Amino acid sequence: MSARDGGGGGDSGDSGGGGGGGDAEDIVARVLRQWQQVHPGLDTAPMAVIGRLNRCAALLQQATDAPLASEGLTRGEFDILGTLRRTGRELTPGQIARETFASGAAVTKRLRVLEGRGLVARRPDDRDRRVAHLSLTEPGGALIDRLVPHQVAYEGALLAGLGEERQGRLAETLAELLVLLEGRIGGLQP
Repeated sequence: MSARDGGGGGDSGDSGGGGGGGDAEDIVARVLRQWQQVHPGLDTAPMAVIGRLNRCAALLQQATDAPLASEGLTRGEFDILGTLRRTGRELTPGQIARETFASGAAVTKRLRVLEGRGLVARRPDDRDRRVAHLSLTEPGGALIDRLVPHQVAYEGALLAGLGEERQGRLAETLAELLVLLEGRIGGLQP
């Protein structure tokens, strides 16, 4: 097992793997306990954080993608529509890739789908025909404007058990971690 194992599924025989609050044990606690049995002196504190972040990310992605799927959108497609809407200007595929943290190939594939549905329009650059400028169509703008409030409310309901104050503290801590990782990740990769 590794820190990522804490971010994966879990066996169905673990009755404490839920997350309903109270004294319920999460799956990562079991993973850490198992590592302590195999390597008693091992400092598993990083696994405690990263394993839980991975597991939360997987569960949240699964849950938050459900309303989008009912609209025929993937998370990546929703992110492109949202990026075009929130920036309020035309973007190139490369700019969209940077804004959505997606690969160029993934953006190209998603844009084909969105263009096919009439949600995004492509305009060739006046000077360089290889460059495309993308914008929302009227139906694309209407769809994202309708979806975002519902999506945000749904995501809020998922986090409601934490309460506003704890959500704020968690957001601040995650922001600190994100800044730290964005500054370090390149230098630490094996």
